[in-house]
Amino acid sequence: MNYDQEKVDEIVLALLYLTSTTDQFGTRAWKGLDWSVLDRLHKKGYISDPQSKSPTLTLSAEGARLSRELFQKHFASEG
Repeated sequence: MNYDQEKVDEIVLALLYLTSTTDQFGTRAWKGLDWSVLDRLHKKGYISDPQSKSPTLTLSAEGARLSRELFQKHFASEG
């Protein structure tokens, strides 16, 4: 199936916001999403290498900011 990879990347980055937490070490999220998308997000500099043994990944400052903004853009309810 052909699909717009940029749109999928945007939605997956937005969904990472659902499982993210931020502490003194940065923002982390569970990495239970499609590996090819996570690899693309890593190449864009938004997340740490998803191929690590850790069950979570680290979002860069830009990735965390975009994740929150994209979640609000796509999923916030009006009202």
